[in-house]
Amino acid sequence: MVRNTAQNKGETNMDMQALLQLAADTKETQELVTLVPWTFIIQIINLFIQVFLIKKFLFKPINDILEKRRNLADKSIREAREAQDKADSLKEQYESSLTKAHAEAAEIVSEAQKEAQVKADTIVQEAEQQAAGIKARAAADIEQEKKKAINEAKDEIGGLAMDIAGKVVEKEINEADHRKLIDDFINKVGA
Repeated sequence: MVRNTAQNKGETNMDMQALLQLAADTKETQELVTLVPWTFIIQIINLFIQVFLIKKFLFKPINDILEKRRNLADKSIREAREAQDKADSLKEQYESSLTKAHAEAAEIVSEAQKEAQVKADTIVQEAEQQAAGIKARAAADIEQEKKKAINEAKDEIGGLAMDIAGKVVEKEINEADHRKLIDDFINKVGA
């Protein structure tokens, strides 16, 4: 039994040592978990300093870069919209000008056709008037020539009649002479 007691003592010793070891570990653990006010305050100050430094040297430049990119994108979008509006405006002006030009061209063509028709009508009227004038002059000339020819014929006939009458008076005409005189007269008048 002595042996048992020694053995028990040895075990108890071991158990004690294990308990002491456990107690020591627990104390260290408590020290790690325990809040020390000065350490806590320094850690808070350290956290604020880190946040400040990160914000100043990391977030601010990143935010500045993001802001510049946002402004650049907004500017590009605004310029694109302005360019689109300007292009739409120019397109409307072009279409309006094109429509106006088509209308003016149609009006010019219509006026040119009207003027051409008026000129053609005027030319036809002038030609008809000239033709009528030429016909009237020709008719007057023909009538004048006819009267002239008739007057000349009358003068000639009168002269021939006087000649015949003078010859008849000079001599007595027999039937053969009379026929001869008439034939001569007809030949002279016919020539």
